[in-house]
Amino acid sequence: MPLQFTGFNANTAENLLLDAGALYKNLDETLMTGTLIGATQGGNTFTAKPNMRNIPIDGVKSTRVKGLNVIDSWEVSLATNLLEVTKDTLAMALGAVTVTSGTTHDEITANNYILETNYLENIAFVGKLSGSDDPVVIIIYNALSTEGLSLNMQDASEGKIPATFYGHLDSTELDTPPFKILYPKPVVTP
Repeated sequence: MPLQFTGFNANTAENLLLDAGALYKNLDETLMTGTLIGATQGGNTFTAKPNMRNIPIDGVKSTRVKGLNVIDSWEVSLATNLLEVTKDTLAMALGAVTVTSGTTHDEITANNYILETNYLENIAFVGKLSGSDDPVVIIIYNALSTEGLSLNMQDASEGKIPATFYGHLDSTELDTPPFKILYPKPVVTP
């Protein structure tokens, strides 16, 4: 087959990740159920970046030698703009908080320390793949927003909560990066 001048092929229309998707917290991977976080605006951005180090060797004339790269760590995050301003989205964006229920208002109080309960078990992006009835699911484990809260309210506009949730290693699984991607198998037509 001759070389092509475009990547477009017969399978392209079945491999498109469509739209902004939805965000869930504490997704149960077996039952595929969780708590829908709410509407977002401006899309969602998943990042999984390995921090790699090249091992230099005296006399080798390149800084990149196959087999001499190591991964020192992973930076895993999901950035979003939460359109729904609720007690839960405010608390998730702030990260280190305590929430108490009052008679007329719920109270969100900032902490000077991070509680175990401030970490979400996971945060999951659920998106539509054009060639499948099953979703693409990206799960970030032990998710915590560490950048605080910034609300910008303007006339003729909606207040949004920009939030970036970072994955954190579990102390019992230090060699497992804190994310997983569930990608549906292609539909086989007889």
